[in-house]
Amino acid sequence: MKQTIFILATAFLLTACSPKQTKENKDMQKLSFTSEQASAMSAIACHEAKGDLAELEKAINNGFDTDLTVSQIKEALSQLYAYTGFPRSLNALGVLKQVIENRQANGQKVLQGEEASEIPDNYNALTEGTAVQTQLTGKPFDYTFAPATDYYLKAHLFGDIFARDNLTYADRELVTVSALSGLQGVEPQLKAHIAGARNMGVSEEQLQGIVVAFAANGLFEEAGRLAKNYDKLSNSVSGQTTKWSIGSPNYAYAQYFTGQSYLQPYYGGVANVTFEPKCRNNWHIHHGAVQVLICLSGEGWYQEWEKPAVRLTPGTVVAIPEGVKHWHGAAKDSWMQHLAIHTQEQPGATNEWLEPVDDKQYSNVE
Repeated sequence: MKQTIFILATAFLLTACSPKQTKENKDMQKLSFTSEQASAMSAIACHEAKGDLAELEKAINNGFDTDLTVSQIKEALSQLYAYTGFPRSLNALGVLKQVIENRQANGQKVLQGEEASEIPDNYNALTEGTAVQTQLTGKPFDYTFAPATDYYLKAHLFGDIFARDNLTYADRELVTVSALSGLQGVEPQLKAHIAGARNMGVSEEQLQGIVVAFAANGLFEEAGRLAKNYDKLSNSVSGQTTKWSIGSPNYAYAQYFTGQSYLQPYYGGVANVTFEPKCRNNWHIHHGAVQVLICLSGEGWYQEWEKPAVRLTPGTVVAIPEGVKHWHGAAKDSWMQHLAIHTQEQPGATNEWLEPVDDKQYSNVE
């Protein structure tokens, strides 16, 4: 009886009965967002998890600017109560409601989008949810330690909520990974959902896109957390084996590097720089900007002038102060990749390239 009351109450808060997939030609194992929309949704989900309502408001506005719909954003924020709790979910829905009212009052675009399909009369949430959970986890999962929780997961989360087809399974896992990246102390669940996202059709490029979206939106700690856990479940850099693209040879800046580097630019001023073993850039100074490095794979070093070197491993985040002389590069026996982005950038910001890091200086950090 108590289980029935719980399911009915939470289903009501998610706005009515949950439908099974009935929309024609909708691939539930494919992301329905454009890359811009996925970036916006990742920021929305992460700020919801962090409880940062001011930044969430900005992210929702940005989402509407990319043509995310009310239906999509509302569904994502509603789903997240199962991962971040009702207080954050309800607060976020309140922000969404206010943003919609403000945009409509100002004549700004707000797309309503399609609502979820109606549930068939013969829909069995427990049976369908068990199948969805098995697909997500890659094998049957029975939480025998807590049978009630096992039932809620199967019948409600994966049965009721995941059946609402205004978001695909892939969409939902992108939202979940983005939100869990915003929380400390939930790494086991984050890793489980990175794997689950793959099982639900989210590509490596789309998973990496969450890290890039975080970096572009100033969510550096969260980008590092996701990069670290993504690397643990991926091919680490050994030789040139990595799930991250190495891009093209960095010929434009070759004169400022010892060894070969590669460059893969992204949007929002974010770039992935790949260093072959022993490769490093010259000593240099950023004037009028703070540079942030987020290590993606492999091992390397960051060093400021007259200070000990800092080891770079997947997930390491370094904020390089404006005006500080420094260098960064790969370890002698490992490739290394990091994202680089400038923040707090002032008009006329420049890079001042200085002398190479000679072999003696480099060997002293090993």
